[in-house]
Amino acid sequence: MEYTTLLFDVKDHVAHITLNRPEALNAINLEWSRDFMHAILQCDEDPAVRAVVISGAGNHFCAGGDLKSFTSHGKDLPLHIKEVTTYLHAAVSRMRRMDAPVIAAVHGYSVGAGMSLALACDIVLAAHSSRFSVAYTRVGLTPDGSMSYFLPRTVGLKKALELTLTNRMLTAQEAFELGIVTRVVPGEELLSQANQLALQLASGPIKSFGAAKRLMQTGWNQTLETQMEEESQTIADITRTTDTQEGIAAFVEKRTPNFKGE
Repeated sequence: MEYTTLLFDVKDHVAHITLNRPEALNAINLEWSRDFMHAILQCDEDPAVRAVVISGAGNHFCAGGDLKSFTSHGKDLPLHIKEVTTYLHAAVSRMRRMDAPVIAAVHGYSVGAGMSLALACDIVLAAHSSRFSVAYTRVGLTPDGSMSYFLPRTVGLKKALELTLTNRMLTAQEAFELGIVTRVVPGEELLSQANQLALQLASGPIKSFGAAKRLMQTGWNQTLETQMEEESQTIADITRTTDTQEGIAAFVEKRTPNFKGE
């Protein structure tokens, strides 16, 4: 598929999605959100994709919604916003449910919906120079892109409210200490470390990864007994997969497993 606001390629079972509107700090407009949804769907449907890396072209990851493009819609702005968020939210929903682990490689600004996107990824690597801010209420908007779902669950309700109401800018280290970022790395090593991690994950049991991701998410909203039943059903089901059978056999035989994503 042809994309105009992002770059997409797959190499060694890793899909690389590069947000590519550097002249607008990779801000989100309608075309961006549509492209991103289709790229995520492509990752979900392609059995060759076993890990995903999302990064930004230029000096920043993503500066949130493209407010300049929003101003051109006048009284139709509410409808336009609904269309943009429909595509964006479909992409986030699919990211969270697909088997392939998703890694965000963040540099520069990750603000507004850009921060939402980082929060929605499974793993976030951030350059020392990166900065994070909720940003929405600074211009009179409210969170979207899953921010109101993931931020309280990541940092706690009181801290999430503080960050949302004050819009203060977080350093990469502060974001790490709050659990928003998985690892802080030197800027010059960001993409290489993200790719190295993606290659490691791509060689693993992807169906097990996907099932584990979904268990972790449903666990937030279930009782203990309900969630343990989900665990029982899931671990029993996963033993039917070729990779799990290979993993167990390799452990018993004291050799390195050869996972094929099956």
